[in-house]
Amino acid sequence: MRIGAHVDPTDPLAEAAARDAEAVQFFLSDPQGWKAPKDREDAERLRAADLDLFVHAPYVINVATRNNRIRIPSRKLLLGHATAAAAIGAKGLIVHGGHVNAGDDVAVGFDNWRKTFAYAAESGGFPLPVLIENTAGGDNACARRLDALARLWDALGDYEVGFCLDTCHAHAGGEELLGLVDRVKAITGRIDLIHANNSKGAFNSGQDRHDNLDGGTIDPELLVAAIRAAGAPVIVETPGGVEGQAADIAFLRRQLGAGASAA
Repeated sequence: MRIGAHVDPTDPLAEAAARDAEAVQFFLSDPQGWKAPKDREDAERLRAADLDLFVHAPYVINVATRNNRIRIPSRKLLLGHATAAAAIGAKGLIVHGGHVNAGDDVAVGFDNWRKTFAYAAESGGFPLPVLIENTAGGDNACARRLDALARLWDALGDYEVGFCLDTCHAHAGGEELLGLVDRVKAITGRIDLIHANNSKGAFNSGQDRHDNLDGGTIDPELLVAAIRAAGAPVIVETPGGVEGQAADIAFLRRQLGAGASAA
């Protein structure tokens, strides 16, 4: 089980060293913009590094919506980021589950996800695992609660899809952490990555506000138990910059102990 952090994309290797991280996650373009990612000059160094690399897709991507002006560019941008992420040796591309607008049938969102993978298949498929991440808020979300996640996975049954479990999002989204890993795996069959975050928001608040692992409204013991049960690489997306994230990484290593090595 390799543990790391979400870092600034300018020099991910230096950011990893500063945190004593074994894994890093970063953006390849503005997370709030629609620009396609550019080739990275450090691509060869990134591919050669002894790190687990993960890329997070821009937040603006929403392939579930019925809004053509968002859905169609989202499909193209997701495929472009997958290609760019594969070029630097990333192990997965994380993308939020998305949502439909108020008043729309969420079933349309699940089918739009299926169409997204069909669209990618027309050009040979995604070149690395796409990891759909559970989200914290929204009554029309495709991956907030497990009943919706099950419908999403049913819609994507013809394709290989990965999953990223965010502990803050689960708690704020109304899913109890106790036993959550088993419930998720019963649906997805896998957890490819853990976003290990405590939550500033209360249970079922719908608030996507991350906190450091030994703070927030989630019992740190529950966090550690979920991470141990998942047995997947871990990325902290917690506040405090290098110091805060390094402390969270060290906290996890102490708490997981031999359990991390056994995983």
